[in-house]
Amino acid sequence: MTEIGIGIVGGGYMGKAHAVAMASVGTVFDTRLRPRLEMICASTPVSAETYRQAFGFARATADWRELVSDPKVEAIVIATPQSHHREIAEAAFARGKPVFCEKPMGASLADARAMVAAAESSGAVNMVGYNYIRTPASQFARQLIAAGEIGTITWFRGEHTEDFYADPEAAATWRTTGRANGTMGDLAPHMINAALALVGPITSLIAEIETVHGTRPGGAVCNDDQAQMMCRFDNGAMGQLHFSRIATGRKMGYAYEITGTKGAIRFDQEDQNALWLYRAEGPEATRGYVKILTGPTHPDYKSFCLGPGHGTGYQDQIIIEARDFLQAIDTSQSIWPTFRDGLAVLEVVEAAWGSSDAKRWQDVGKA
Repeated sequence: MTEIGIGIVGGGYMGKAHAVAMASVGTVFDTRLRPRLEMICASTPVSAETYRQAFGFARATADWRELVSDPKVEAIVIATPQSHHREIAEAAFARGKPVFCEKPMGASLADARAMVAAAESSGAVNMVGYNYIRTPASQFARQLIAAGEIGTITWFRGEHTEDFYADPEAAATWRTTGRANGTMGDLAPHMINAALALVGPITSLIAEIETVHGTRPGGAVCNDDQAQMMCRFDNGAMGQLHFSRIATGRKMGYAYEITGTKGAIRFDQEDQNALWLYRAEGPEATRGYVKILTGPTHPDYKSFCLGPGHGTGYQDQIIIEARDFLQAIDTSQSIWPTFRDGLAVLEVVEAAWGSSDAKRWQDVGKA
């Protein structure tokens, strides 16, 4: 086993999740590289020191440049708002350091392209944080599809819907300003990433993006509440995707249905330890969806729990990401999703905005 010094930029919601993951990943997966929580960065010295003590880091700073340039920080996790992603990543890659960046990459398509260029020019390991696709159930869905178990995919429906802004009287905050903080910047990338992982590249789409509640207590809303799009995949399949932060009653509506010529798959993150599988075989009278409870025979489950149906949770997805990042560093080979994979997601987002503005079908990757 070899120690590796980890620096995390950002100590909030995702910063804490990555700190917990790095502290426990070696116990769960017995990784060859063992993270050492070297330094954490937050917006003020007081908050940085608070996070340091709470999470167990050796040192704290309010200057991300200090963290990136420190020789004891050997790998960097970016868990800040999108507007800071590019400059931190570029500085890290200039020093040849591996970077894990929370989604979405940067605050714009231009940021994402610059980050890919910096990553590939440096040759350093790079990875984007799309954690939901790493549940044992969704990993198993990918295996079933790759093995041809449901035949040729003809249709995909996906959604990422939540209700944290369903109440029109909920106050305006930083989430209601800036395109990157709207639904297309915050929620949509997760399900677009799932669609690309499960079905393949999206070639064209038509989309509608809208702000439903234009004003809230405290100010105007300057970004989008919900969106819908139809799309065509490179393999010929049709698709329909929906994203919303005002979907009353939905808490973690990361869900998809996939139809193939030999079967179908359904999944809902609110029941993340189950996958529904239909096989078009046997007598019609006995056909039907089968609920598969995840267990030790499914990807990455056994490392957390030996009991079938006992389940894994949100934090476990982040630990799986940490394992993959450490493995990539150990082998000097980036693991999906790389920065280039993250760029592919944002090219779909950009095409959706172009389509919504022009009110017509748009090819992906032409912006």
